[in-house]
Amino acid sequence: MSSKPLSPLAKKAMKVVIVVELLGIFGAYKLFHMMDTSQDFRSTMNRRFPSILEVYYKSSELAGVHGVRERDHLDWGTVQD
Repeated sequence: MSSKPLSPLAKKAMKVVIVVELLGIFGAYKLFHMMDTSQDFRSTMNRRFPSILEVYYKSSELAGVHGVRERDHLDWGTVQD
């Protein structure tokens, strides 16, 4: 069973998909790094996108980094659920 080579359009589509996926990976890393290094940025994320901040907290806790959420809530003067 011989395989047919991909058409030029299919090759271009695959390249576009790979580039979009790489941009997504690097974007997610940049967002995580910014949240990891800046409490002010986490505060902005808390106001604008609380669900994304929750994912950050959960992933940090799964990685064994505890206390970030509590420290943020203490510094921001908010009540934790």
